[in-house]
Amino acid sequence: MGIHAIRLPDIGEGITEAELTEWTVKPGDIVKEDDVLAIVMTDKAAVEVPSSVDGKVIELGGEIGTLMAVGAVLIRIEVEGEGNEAQAPVDTPAPKTAAEPEAELAPPVAPAPGPVAPSDPTPVPVARTLGSKPLAAPSVRARAREEGIDLRQVPGSGPAGRISHTDLDHWVASGGIQQGGVTRAANTGIEEIRVIGMRRKIAEKMQLSKRQIPHITIVEEVEMEALESLRAALNAKHMGERPKLTLLPFLMRAIVEAVREQPGLNARYDDEAGVIHRHGGVHVGIATQTPNGLNVPVVRHAEAGSLWDNAAELSRLAEAAREGTIRIDELQGGTITITSLGPLGALATTPIINHPQVAIVGVNKMQVRPVWDGQQFRPRKMMNISCSFDHRVIDGWDAAVFVQKLKTLLESPAMLFVED
Repeated sequence: MGIHAIRLPDIGEGITEAELTEWTVKPGDIVKEDDVLAIVMTDKAAVEVPSSVDGKVIELGGEIGTLMAVGAVLIRIEVEGEGNEAQAPVDTPAPKTAAEPEAELAPPVAPAPGPVAPSDPTPVPVARTLGSKPLAAPSVRARAREEGIDLRQVPGSGPAGRISHTDLDHWVASGGIQQGGVTRAANTGIEEIRVIGMRRKIAEKMQLSKRQIPHITIVEEVEMEALESLRAALNAKHMGERPKLTLLPFLMRAIVEAVREQPGLNARYDDEAGVIHRHGGVHVGIATQTPNGLNVPVVRHAEAGSLWDNAAELSRLAEAAREGTIRIDELQGGTITITSLGPLGALATTPIINHPQVAIVGVNKMQVRPVWDGQQFRPRKMMNISCSFDHRVIDGWDAAVFVQKLKTLLESPAMLFVED
């Protein structure tokens, strides 16, 4: 038998370390070649590490949350034949000699008798499922009603959990909190949750963005009647034949048109080198909530895709992100980002820029509001867009011009399809 050490592989993209986020095996497990051993997190992407051999797991190389360097031992497996690592010697106890007799165990010392503690006046609650029907005398029930105490929450010290006046006294004295006429126990529990994996990557990225980028945010109101009517008509016309259109493909198209006039917003800023990289291609990142946290898959070359092409690609990427099958390269290279909370959105938000990009477009909740048309208030579908910009490289004037261009295109969606 031999020992085979599997090391953290080179995942590419210049990555030198990864975070161990999940073990799929434990010591003693029998694994086959290609079985997944662990999952590591790098640059917002989860990567499965498979076994290259058959054998029995004998040692795990780290705890969940450990940052491991590429090449570090991830796991050791016992294999048939020779492994790739020398087997550690087994420690054996040295034989005893006559000069080293085995020490005799001293008999246990009985504790010295002390004074008998007085009986505790606090009644000992008897096991009873809290929330079940309480047992109590009529006088106890009457007092509980007067003091607003829910007897279902009070432990009883009598037979079968019967509640007495003394139990009520101790319940109130122990910190029962009256809320809405019902006394409830104070919850003093504290749960520790380690920030690892996707959550840690998101935290690091948000901290970097807020620390490095001075944000300026502009909120503008947009009337959505025309676009929503167009969207409904196109979906009805191509139902079952083409991907269903949401608002996002229209917004992506509007961004493509807006940055054509202001290419400085379709850029990435290398703040260490002091260089702005303006991109010809519009690679739109779409902030997507997944079971493991926030991902930002990138629809590449949105300027070259049709409304339906971009809708199909957006749907594919979002599904892959939620299922955890998205590739690392599909999360990289964005030049501008859209973030939306959908129907849960508020009236306005202050989106955080996706570093090292210089602009982000936030979509807020759409709702019917009264709008003054010069003569009277009319109900109209309205939506606010919240756009943040890197004020180091984007002036307030340019930011305002960009937001107004988006507003014009969304309110007059026919302009999205007019070729210059």
